[in-house]
Parts: sequence; structure tokens; C-alpha cells
Amino acid sequence: MSAAQLLLERRAEYSVIGKPVPKVDGDLKVTGAARYVDDVKLPNMLYAKVLRSPYPHARIKRIDVSGALRVPGVVAVVTAHDFKLGRLGILQDHPPLKGDKVRSVRDEVAAVAAVDEETAERALEEITVEYEELPAVFDPIEAMKDGAPLIHEELGTNVAPVNFTFHSHPPEEIERVFERARAVVEGEFRTQYMNASPLGTMGVVAHYDSAGYLTVYTNTQAPFLYRRDLARVLGMDPMRIRVVQTEIGGSFGRGMDLYPPDVIACLLSIKARAPVRLVYTRQEELMYAPPRQPVIVRMRTAADRDGRLLAREARVFLDAGPYVSWGPYDGRVMMVTTTSMYNVPYVSYDAKVIYTNNPYTGTQRGAGNPQITFAIEQQMDELAEELGMDPVEFRLLNANRPNTVTPQGIRITSCAMAEAIRRAAELIGWRGRGSLGPNRGIGFACYFHVGGGARIYRSDGCGAVIVADDFGQIALITGSTDIGTGSDTALAQIVAEVLGVPVSWVRVVNDVDVSLRPWDVGTHASRATFVAGNAALMAAREARRVLVKGAAEVLGVSEDDVELRDGYAFSRSDPSRRIEIPKLIRRIHFRERGNVVLATAFYDPPNEMQDERWYGNISATYTFGCQAVQVRVDPETMQVFVERVVSVHDIGRVLNPLTAEGQVHGGVAMGLGLSLYEELVLERGAVVNSTLMDYLLPTALEVPPDVQAVFVGEDDPEGPFGAKGLGETGTVPTAAAVANAIYDAIGVRPRRTPITPEYLWRLKREKGK
Repeated sequence: MSAAQLLLERRAEYSVIGKPVPKVDGDLKVTGAARYVDDVKLPNMLYAKVLRSPYPHARIKRIDVSGALRVPGVVAVVTAHDFKLGRLGILQDHPPLKGDKVRSVRDEVAAVAAVDEETAERALEEITVEYEELPAVFDPIEAMKDGAPLIHEELGTNVAPVNFTFHSHPPEEIERVFERARAVVEGEFRTQYMNASPLGTMGVVAHYDSAGYLTVYTNTQAPFLYRRDLARVLGMDPMRIRVVQTEIGGSFGRGMDLYPPDVIACLLSIKARAPVRLVYTRQEELMYAPPRQPVIVRMRTAADRDGRLLAREARVFLDAGPYVSWGPYDGRVMMVTTTSMYNVPYVSYDAKVIYTNNPYTGTQRGAGNPQITFAIEQQMDELAEELGMDPVEFRLLNANRPNTVTPQGIRITSCAMAEAIRRAAELIGWRGRGSLGPNRGIGFACYFHVGGGARIYRSDGCGAVIVADDFGQIALITGSTDIGTGSDTALAQIVAEVLGVPVSWVRVVNDVDVSLRPWDVGTHASRATFVAGNAALMAAREARRVLVKGAAEVLGVSEDDVELRDGYAFSRSDPSRRIEIPKLIRRIHFRERGNVVLATAFYDPPNEMQDERWYGNISATYTFGCQAVQVRVDPETMQVFVERVVSVHDIGRVLNPLTAEGQVHGGVAMGLGLSLYEELVLERGAVVNSTLMDYLLPTALEVPPDVQAVFVGEDDPEGPFGAKGLGETGTVPTAAAVANAIYDAIGVRPRRTPITPEYLWRLKREKGK
């Protein structure tokens, strides 16, 4: 790197980095010009509907689709017998269409493409399916018992072949630590099914053309993996598949995998030789989109007489439903938090992924971290009380510190966890337990999360291409996906800062066929700003080198004397010698042996795949924080009112205060949904509250007006301009902080979510006995 580049990046103040820049795609969205999957309309497009099983567990004896084919307007019908297909899911245990057996009431048995949705719906009624109903199991603990109905008979068990076990020391040695501890707390904690509920429902438009090319318009958040998996399942050459991402109206992890509707739309298009649209209604989204999986956590934690943590043990049970998608793999994230949040030397973790006849599940914002934090942070409060310590001081004593290594091999570099705890306590006005009087309380919860990618594939990287046109517009072609978080704006700021141009000159391009974009593993694990940002930074540095070299020639100065700023290239020693950057680009281009301003980069973070013991540094850096929540509990109704939230985050340098604060506010709202309101209610595996009248999303009335987002900490040495990831962190500690605040208010400890008034009444009544 040249001296000029070093000087640029060492400046305390930047032109656009750290400034409140509006979202670069904001104008498209507020004017309605943004094209979501629901807006994709192609000539001669057909509409698809899916026939699902009415039984949670049954054998399929016969399928007759002849009646559907006789319905006027029906163009194609598909079943599992029409194509030879691969399977979906992490374990490839999920057939896109079920031909011999159904394992849940959402299982896809057949699908119809017709001239409109009403015709497709009517055709479904004409399909005859003969079933042989089988015994079903809906409780994961019951599913593990001998004699339980087997979801996949060939396995001989309902425990999925997934191993999530880690012991920092031999189990007998860990047990001796618990035996000699001054204080030990233990308990069982449960969380619920929860729908992601983004504004944009699941959807796909597939078009298999006459030349044998398949184009898929989708709101996936991992388009390159989507293309790979779709090719494998369909048995097609990936070079004949085009995946085009539409605008994404939120995703929250739901779009991390390939699911049956994606494949079904493609099959119908192949059969009909016409575009096929399969987009969920809101009711279908609630009934059939993959929810956050429920979790049972049995945990115990030990501390010595001085208040230092000694050991933590977690036994986790994840209900996968009948197929293993990304949701159950959240067990890995839960493992890292169990072993690495706070300084705890002895750790034992075991997670079992269990097949049931409930809905198959997906990952969701926080990827298991909110659920395990719900248990860890309540036990931190319980231990502090057992030891007679203030919960804030207890957390400070055990907080993670910079430049340390956890028992699982997690290498912590930048870390301001202790500062976050202090700030949260100060800003919430903490004066000790019970200080707010009857029925009001304050609760704290910290978080620990990946902030620099998460190496769950051999490559965790992202590519970037920068090209400048002759009018000065800088196009950043990125593999990264903005799922509504504002990551495209952060990437534009990074490029604009390095090249010395206004943000408005930078166009972020990621809405084209993925074969025209550099590879990326997908938007998850709060990685977009960190990983894609570093790729954009590297490409921008290379583009800057081209511009600086050209400017030096044009201005007749040395390269070290050239500065790029405010749309100009100029001499530091004589600022009157300057040239507009668009004009400079043309001077570089339109000359003998000229060249375009073009740069490429690929950033693969310095993290590592964990070994067979699940030991290794999965992320390049980690984020830390503390959330303080103040609640009031109505003593008559037991309704919980959240009055204030202070959310303090160590995310390195804040690239854009506007989007950072927005992410925290959105995360808190989602965390309140997990804490108090949202739950998909099942009866024999079927969702029974499938409208927004029954599924209780928090509204503006439930989210307190006083949500304070605070940022602390130093620049991260690996992050772009010192930044770390943020997208998931606001939601991780909320449920635990709310639970601790409720305990401070009314003296009962909620160990399950959602924390409803009925549940609190039962707890209060049991305590009074």
C-alpha cells in the first residue's frame, strides 16, 4: 500500500465513513419502483398452488391427478413420480415432492400450474390421494423414547445423525468442578416456534425457456448456494441455470436454504414450458414458511465464592420437524455462545437434533443465539443472587476481555464487553435490585456473536468488481446480498471513501444473474458489512491505485503527492493542480494504449473450519454488548409493559449511524416478539393461528418509544475501516433481559417464551402455594 493510501486510512475523520448516509436504494423503495418477487410479471405466466398432506404422518397409497388435468385453464400438474429428483436439506433427507410417505401436514404431495390462482386452487380439489395414516409424534423428548413412531424408519431412531458435542475437559473432571463449586444453579428453559414475518413472503418465478435454460427470480439470501443446490436437485447443468435476485423485503434467515416451493415452481415450468409463479400469501407464509425451531435447554452453571464462573453445562434439544434444514444447525452457534460468552474455563455442551412430525424449521435472526442466551443470562442473574452479588458487578467480573482464547478455541481480538455493561447500567439508571419499587424492574443481558463471518463452508469469502464509466459513475459489482439491512449503503460508503467521490456516484450492483457477479457464500452471520466490505475495500484500493497513477501523469506530480477527495484528484503540495475524477477517467481511457478503470478482489476472512471436536476460531472477530430493559408488570392482569430499552453494542467503527441505529431498533422489536408475543401454535403439527389477527407481532404500540442504541469500543483491526457485523445483535439478548426485568419486578422467573400474562399468573400462583 502506498504512503497516500496509508495516510487516507489513518485519518481520524473521513469524508463519508461514520456519517449518517441515507440508504442508497431508499428512493426506489419509497417511490414503489423497487421490484420484489411479487412484482415479477412475465408474458404467458402461469400461477402455481401446492397440494399438501392433511395428515402429519401417513403412507401415500395412490395419487390420481386426472381430475385436475380436466379443469379448464390447468396447464401442468406434477407429482414425485414425474421427475427423478435429488433431495433437499443439510442431510439431504427432504424430497421436494413426497411420493411414498408424508411426515408433516405441510408436506408437498402435488402441484398445479394454471392460468390464474383461482383455477389452480380449484384443480387441487380434483386431485385424489389415498393415504394410510400412521402414528405421529410431536414432542421431541417423546420422540427419543423407545417405541416412538419413526419419522425415517431406515435410521432406526428419531435422533438425527448430527453430532454437536463439545467438552473442554473430560466429563468426569468437569463434574468434579461442579461438586466443589460455591454456587450451582440449574434449570430448564424453553422457546417457541416463531415465524420470521418479513414484509416479503416466500416466492419464486421460474422460467424454463425453449433453449433449455432455466431462469429463477427469487428472494433468496444465498443465491450462489441456491443455484448450486437447485442444479443438484433438478439434475441440471448449473451453467444452464440463471438465478436473479429481486429486491428483498426482509428475510431474517428464512432465505438461507432451498425449499420445496423453489423446486416445484421449476418443475412446473419445465413441464409447462412457460413461466410459473409461486408466491405465498400471508396466510401461507405463516402456515408453511420455515419457522425458528423451538429449543429446550437444560443448563447448569457454577461459580466460586469470589464470583468467578467455574463451569457451564448445556444439554440442548432442537425439534427439527421431519427434515433437517438450517434451523437445527443453529446448534453450532449455540455451542460457541455456551463455551465462549464470559470467561468460563470448564464447559460441556451436547445438542440433539430430533425428528418429529411438526413443521420443518429454518434458521432465524441470531441463529440460535437468542434461545441459548435466554438460558445463560438468566443463570447469570441467579448465580449473582445466590452469591449475594450485584448482577452488574457479577457480569463485569466475568466479562470477556481482548486478546484471549476461549475453551473452544475462539480467539477474541477487539472486545469492549465490560464497557458495554457499564454504559448500559449507567444509562438505565441502575441502583440495585428492587430499586424501582413494586411491579417495576430492570433486567440485564449481554450477548456474544460472530462479527466477521462464520466459516461453515471451506470458503467464507466474497468477491468484488469495481468498474468506472466515462462519466465518473463507479459500479461496485458484489456477490453480497442486501436483505434490507442497508449493507449496500455501507459498501457504497467504503468505495466512495477510498476513491474520494460522493456516495451518489457509487452504484452497487447485485440484482443481476449470479453468473455475472463474483461469488459470495450468502448473507448470514452478520457478515455482509465485514466480509463484503473488506472485498469492496480491497477492490477500491486497486481502483484507487489506477486513478492515482493516471493523475500523477496528468498533473505532473509524484503518486505520493496525489490526493483523491470530493470528486477531484489534486496535488497535496499545490492544490491548484487538480482534475475532476470523471475527466481523469476519460484521460486514462481515451488515449493511445489507454485502459479502463477496473479492479477485482476476493476477501476470505482469517477464520477457520472447526475440527471434529468442534474446536477452532469460526469467525475473524466477534461482537459484544449489553442490553438493559425496564418493565412494568400490571399486578391484576400480569401484562408486561416494556418502558425502556438501552442497547449497547461493541461493533467496532460505526460506518453509518443511521443504518446502525435502525438495525438495533429492528432487532429489539424482533426480540420483544420472541419475548412476549409471537408464537406459532400447533395442533397435531398444524399451525392454527395463521393470520395476523391471531399471530401476535409487536406493533408500534408494543415497542417502547425509548429505545436507545449506543455504540462503544475500538476499531477492529481486521474490519473494513475497523467495522464489525451488527445485523443480528440487537435481537439476541432481549428475551433474557426482559425475563430478568420481570423477576426484578415481581419475583418470579419465567423460563419459557413467549412470556404471556397467563404464564406469569401460573408462576405467581405456584410461588404463593
